[in-house]
Amino acid sequence: MSFLDCSCISQTEIESIDAGSQVDGIDRLHLRDEFSAHSQSPLRDAKMMYMTSASHYELLSELGKSFSNLTTVNLAKHIPSGNMVVVKRTNMDTCSEENLSSLQNELLVWQLFRHPNILPYRAVFTEGSELWVVMAFTAYGSASSLLKLYFTEGMSESLIAHIFYGVLKALDYIHRMGYIHRSVRPSHILISGEGHIYLSGLHGLCSMVTDGQRLRVVYDFPEFSASILPWLSPEVLQQDLHGYDAKSDIYSLGITACELARGQVPFQDMRPTQMLLQKLRGSLCLVDLSFPPKELGLKNSRSGVDSGIGESVATCSMMRTNTSERSPNSMNKTFSAAFHSFVELCLQREPGNRPSASMLLAHPFFKQVKKQTRETLMNLLQPAVPLSDSPATAGTLQSHGDGPISPLQELDGDWEF
Repeated sequence: MSFLDCSCISQTEIESIDAGSQVDGIDRLHLRDEFSAHSQSPLRDAKMMYMTSASHYELLSELGKSFSNLTTVNLAKHIPSGNMVVVKRTNMDTCSEENLSSLQNELLVWQLFRHPNILPYRAVFTEGSELWVVMAFTAYGSASSLLKLYFTEGMSESLIAHIFYGVLKALDYIHRMGYIHRSVRPSHILISGEGHIYLSGLHGLCSMVTDGQRLRVVYDFPEFSASILPWLSPEVLQQDLHGYDAKSDIYSLGITACELARGQVPFQDMRPTQMLLQKLRGSLCLVDLSFPPKELGLKNSRSGVDSGIGESVATCSMMRTNTSERSPNSMNKTFSAAFHSFVELCLQREPGNRPSASMLLAHPFFKQVKKQTRETLMNLLQPAVPLSDSPATAGTLQSHGDGPISPLQELDGDWEF
C-alpha cells in the first residue's frame, strides 16, 4: 500500500478502560460513565490539588484545536489557586468510535507514564457530553511557536542541545515502556516558564507489546498522517512487509533537529512522491535536506496529496535545495561537527544504523548541556518571553520592559498537547 493512501486505518487493538466489558462497538453512555469513574479522584502536583469539576476552572483564550479539530484547547485559570493551566475539551457526541478508542488509549497511557519530561495531566473528568483534560501550563509554548515568533532563522546549537536532551530522555522512557511515539516534531515539544522540557502528542503512540510479547516491528500507519509526512521515517512511509520500530522516532528527531536549526520544515512544500524518493535515496545529513522552491510546492487537490507514486518523479537537481529561496542568514549559518554527526546518525536510511535514544544521550553534542545550568537555558531562550501567568493578561505574550506584545492568536495551531 502506498504511503499516499492516507485514509488507511490502524489495525492495532486498543485496550478498553473497562477490561471486563466485551462489546461490539462503543456504548457512548457507558464510555462516559467509565471516564467519570476513571477520574473521580483529583490529581496532585507538587504543590496543588486540581479538582474534577468545571466550576473550578475559568476558560480564557483559545490556544487552538487538536485531535482532528474535535478538541478545543484553552488557556484557563484554576480558580482555587489562581494558577494557569491548559484545558482540552472534547465533545464525545461528535467523536466516531475510532476517536473514542483513541481517547481511551491516550488516557491509559497518561495513567501508565510517569516521567519528568512527559507532559503530565492534572485532572480528567466529564462535563455533560465533554471530556475535560486539565494539563500543565507551559509558558514558553512549543518549539514550533518559538520558531514562528522569535527564531525565524533557526535556534542556536546550545538551545537545540538543551531541548533535545529533555526530549531524548522522554523518548528513551517511552521506548523502554514498549511504545513508539510516531509524532516527534516541534509542535509536540513544550517548554515551561522555568525552562523545563516536555514531550507531548501521546495520542499517536503505538504499542509494541501484544499478549505479553514484545514485537520486533509493527505495521500500523499513523492516523491523520497527512500533516506529519515531513517528519516520518522512510520505513513508515513505505508501508511494506518490513514494518518499523522505535528507531523511526529517531529519524523524526533528526528532521526536527534540521527544522530547529534552519527555522524551516524540511520537505514541507515538496510533493509527497518527491519526499519519499529523496528519503529512500539513502542517508541524509544537514546540508542534504531540501527546502524546495515555490514552483515545486505541493499542488492543492481534493485529497491534499498526489494521486499516485508514479506521478511527479523528480530529478536529483529538483530535489536539492534551491539556495535562492533560502534566507541569507539561514544559509550562512555554520554548525559544529558534533551537531552534523548527531543529525547524520539520526537520519540513517537503515533503521538498524540509527542509535537508540539512550545511546544518543551520550553523544558529544550534549557535553555542553551537562556543564550548564537551568539559568543557561533561560538565557538561550532570549529574546523569547513566557506567556504571562496573570489571568488579566492571559491573551497576550508579554515582553520584559517596554518591548512589543505579541497576540496569543499568533500561536494558534503551534501548541499540540
